Amino acid sequence: MRRLVECIPNFSEGRRPEVVDQIVAAIKSVSGVSMLDHEMDADHNRAVLSFVGDPEAVLEAAFRSVKRGSELIDLNKHQGEHPRMGAADVVPFVPITGVTQAECIELAKRLAKRIADELSIPTYLYELAATRPDRVDLANIRRGEFEGLRLAIKSDPDRAPDFGRPEVHPTAGATVVGVRAPLIAYNVNLATTDVNVARRVAKAIRSRSGGYRYAKALGFEVKEKGCVQVSINMTDYTKTPLYRVFETVKREAERWGVGVLESEIVGLVPQGALNSCARFYLQLNSFSRDQILENRLGGSESGGLADFLNEVASSAPTPGGGSAAAVNGAIGAALLTMVAKLTIGKKGYEEFDEVLAPVRDRLVAVRERFLALEQEDAEAFKRVMVAYKLPKMTVEEKEKRTAAISDALKGAAEVPMRTLQLALDTLRSARPIVEHGNANSISDAGVATMNLDVAFRAARLNVLTNLPSIKEAAFVSETRSALDEMTAEMKRLVDGYLATVADRMA
Repeated sequence: MRRLVECIPNFSEGRRPEVVDQIVAAIKSVSGVSMLDHEMDADHNRAVLSFVGDPEAVLEAAFRSVKRGSELIDLNKHQGEHPRMGAADVVPFVPITGVTQAECIELAKRLAKRIADELSIPTYLYELAATRPDRVDLANIRRGEFEGLRLAIKSDPDRAPDFGRPEVHPTAGATVVGVRAPLIAYNVNLATTDVNVARRVAKAIRSRSGGYRYAKALGFEVKEKGCVQVSINMTDYTKTPLYRVFETVKREAERWGVGVLESEIVGLVPQGALNSCARFYLQLNSFSRDQILENRLGGSESGGLADFLNEVASSAPTPGGGSAAAVNGAIGAALLTMVAKLTIGKKGYEEFDEVLAPVRDRLVAVRERFLALEQEDAEAFKRVMVAYKLPKMTVEEKEKRTAAISDALKGAAEVPMRTLQLALDTLRSARPIVEHGNANSISDAGVATMNLDVAFRAARLNVLTNLPSIKEAAFVSETRSALDEMTAEMKRLVDGYLATVADRMA
């Protein structure tokens, strides 16, 4: 499978197409990347670009885009509704296929250091790449924007950058680099010119004001359209669905006698987010992603279970037990989804709809994540094989080989660790399905529990087999301790769920 990373840099320029075109040209000048999309917003005075490619090519393209943006954008002359602290304001990486979060975090660190070293632009790390808890949230880093940071970075040690001198670039400011899950930039325009209404609605839905955990929101005036806007970043659509945020925006606006004009998605959006909206608004309780024509066509080209089993049965070392563990997890998630769908909206089970629906929605993304882990496990083992093939003629070569093997084995342990963590998280959330799922399909909930148990146990074996050769004692100790705690919890859940299933079948 091709290794793909997406990069979505945000630039503080949304009114001069010729500037954005030059930044896009810098990205396209790198072989191995494909431009997916670019959007400009004059009111926000911001451009959002998106491109994808293999990790090294994306890293180079990201740097070239930041360099070109810093040459063309002067924040001293920039005004717009959107908060900003840099010409290249934020540069997130998103793992797509065959690439782990850990690898993307390393990319982020390399890019941040290069920006600081070669462009003299101080850089910060955020989200999954953050070096401190208070820097996970981009809003904390961006506090005070360019103008406020210009003084704070010098006087406040807590505002010092992760890379570079504590001094903003005179025209390009500072840049934030990180790693995150796919984000949906979603705006809702309200039928009023009173920006206070948009701000009140934004406050009602955003996480830091007590709203939805995975929603960030601000209220802006959109002069071009003669209205106001609730501008939202959805950081995890599987846990805070798009439709739920839209409905809340609509209800909150109605409190002030204001209606919704329209909503818009800026840039790209995962198919799963739109699928969940279709399920909600069309009440498609039995809808499956396999009913989407394009998915079926794509599946016919990419092979299915038979091809996977043929690969497992071959003499090739991958895919192996770690990949099989992830597939078992996907099967468990699929079975739980089926039981939820056979329960929601059915006569005699109406009282459980509210508690089952969010679990069902989340399971769609969980299944897809398990399938991604199947590929990640195979890729991680391939890196171990490459490390073992390194030369070992001299003392220096032997030392380098030993270190490379240890690092590769650490990566090979981290992937199944994510698989078993996902299996545990999935089973934690499955209790409503096991306890209240349709009695006619409760045995399927039991089989799902067993599949997730197998996924956990198999992934655990793959972690344990790699630990003895890893040289980082602290990593090995912490991993073993975490495994012990998680294994005990998993056993309690499995035993309890299977007992419940047996009782309900009786």
